[in-house]
Amino acid sequence: MSTPFPFTAVVGQDDLRLALLLNAVSPAVGGVLVRGEKGTAKSTAVRALSVLLPAVPVVSGCRFSCDPARPDPACPDGPHESGAGVERPARMVELPVGASEDRLVGALDIERALSEGVKAFEPGLLADAHRGILYVDEVNLLHDHLVDLLLDAAAMGASYVEREGVSVRHASKFLLVGTMNPEEGELRPQLLDRFGLTVEVAASREPDQRVEVVRRRLAYDDDPAGFAGRWAEEEASVRARIVAARKLLPSVLLGDGALRQIAATCAAFEVDGMRADIVMARTATALAAWAGRTEVLAEDVRQAALLALPHRRRRNPFDAPGLDEDKLDETLEEYGGSDDEDPDPEGGPDGPGGGDGGGGEPPSEGPGGGDTGARPEAGDSGEPQPSGGGGEQQPARAAEPFRTKVLSVPGLGEGTAGRRSRARTEHGRTTGARRPRGALTKLHLAATVQAAAPHQRARGRSGRGLVVRRDDLRQATREGREGNFVLFVVDASGSMAARQRMGAVKGAVLSLLLDAYQRRDKVGLVTFRGSAAEVALPPTSSVDAAAVRLESLPTGGRTPLAAGLLRAHDVLRVERLRDPARRALVVVVTDGRATGGPEPVALAGRAARLFAADGVASVVVDCESGPVRLGLAGQLAGELGGSAVTLDELRADSIAGLVRDVQGTSRRAA
Repeated sequence: MSTPFPFTAVVGQDDLRLALLLNAVSPAVGGVLVRGEKGTAKSTAVRALSVLLPAVPVVSGCRFSCDPARPDPACPDGPHESGAGVERPARMVELPVGASEDRLVGALDIERALSEGVKAFEPGLLADAHRGILYVDEVNLLHDHLVDLLLDAAAMGASYVEREGVSVRHASKFLLVGTMNPEEGELRPQLLDRFGLTVEVAASREPDQRVEVVRRRLAYDDDPAGFAGRWAEEEASVRARIVAARKLLPSVLLGDGALRQIAATCAAFEVDGMRADIVMARTATALAAWAGRTEVLAEDVRQAALLALPHRRRRNPFDAPGLDEDKLDETLEEYGGSDDEDPDPEGGPDGPGGGDGGGGEPPSEGPGGGDTGARPEAGDSGEPQPSGGGGEQQPARAAEPFRTKVLSVPGLGEGTAGRRSRARTEHGRTTGARRPRGALTKLHLAATVQAAAPHQRARGRSGRGLVVRRDDLRQATREGREGNFVLFVVDASGSMAARQRMGAVKGAVLSLLLDAYQRRDKVGLVTFRGSAAEVALPPTSSVDAAAVRLESLPTGGRTPLAAGLLRAHDVLRVERLRDPARRALVVVVTDGRATGGPEPVALAGRAARLFAADGVASVVVDCESGPVRLGLAGQLAGELGGSAVTLDELRADSIAGLVRDVQGTSRRAA
């Protein structure tokens, strides 16, 4: 077993260390989501935490880690009698992004269940994580069906496996810790709310601190055991402090004044539901216990708000998480009652015995401190700035986004699970059966029985159970939904530059981006103007990154429509090689004009016919305006093999008709 990097040797990242330690003190806080750029010690800190957790008493021989003081009466390995049990180290179980459902919840031995009538159950990761940590790296990339299972287990504290008449239930209470890079896309709101706390991490820009990070990492890589030994005393000190805080936690008093501050803060920031109030209360109590106090103070409430609220006040995926600290201070002061002193805006409570800059002390001012404010984003404050180039006009602000109907790719795909187009998937409604290719994942019971029934006499069946062989097993084929690659091709030329019109165009594209986020799509953005086209955003799952690029999109110059289409075709070609199963939908936003170079209209037509030849589903958003319309966008849609819709028709009801046109056109072409 490899030696983990010591928790106390992590440089800076005070908010991250504090959030993890608070969950170690009080697992009821509900876990932590760590958001930040790559290479910021997110995974290192999480893996190091498990070493600090106290040992867990378990029933000897129980695969489900039952507590010997209160054994689960429904444990599949039970019933257990109360007893002394044995102790084992706390577990940190890692859930791979590409894990199967069986690996997460466990698997039944279908052959034994059918032939012998016994529940032969192999526990999964949810059982392994019971009373420990379940860690998901890149949690935002987790498939939806696994997210659903996690949500069920987190809500009920148990995992249920219901398959083909066989039912298994076991306890599964775990500390959920996830890390993610926001550039790769956001989390579903339901899962986001299940994380008690969230922290933003970023690499320090202070040279001395960066030097220390490199020095410690190199020393660890050269001699992991020796490096860990040099930090053993600090690790033991933090471990002892966690144990002491856990013992003190039941004695901490959460007074009416602190409760009123918590309720007022959640109301002031308009968070949904009551989970935020409960998490804040538990976090403030854990902060007091960590500091060695038996009373929750105003500074505990403030720090709890900074950790528990930022991710709960987002209204759409384009909102950056964060908290207005001035508003927070005003709310706490207004409902502060008789507190003797104002909250410290830069730090949290000091622990007993002071701090040494390590060991997960509450955040303090410094270059390596955690980021508790809003995440800085391009275009996040003030007017977006044009990105250079002569003749450009000031980028227009996007109009208010609206709800759209589904734009789906016709036919039946086999891409990554999502929520847009029909596809053959591992999840969804059962449509048939086949022999399994590899491991059996979804048994089709009726087809299996039908395959086994003719052979029962030859196999010498004498009892009630069927004699089932592996050749009899049948895999259920299912139909669900897949995510697609939605490529936006946006005309940013001078003919599109009228501010009111461009604002409406951006609002429409922003609306479709929001829909793409909800349907778990990949998106890309190609723009063309002047004399060339560029890939403003390569294919990504981060629709908020696309929204930022769209907001600052400059306009002006000629209309190289052919260049835009050819660049988009090249993007599709490369993406098809990377992800061949994911189908594409191209949305071209233009007035249809083509200028610059010899025969620009004919060249654009030839470029468009490349999409039709490849069978790519496409939509042209016709942005032409004025009393005289040339109908060029409609002609372009015909060359693409798709359909066109005017800018005024881009509201939700009109897009529904557009989708029908797209699907009808594709069927006729087929």
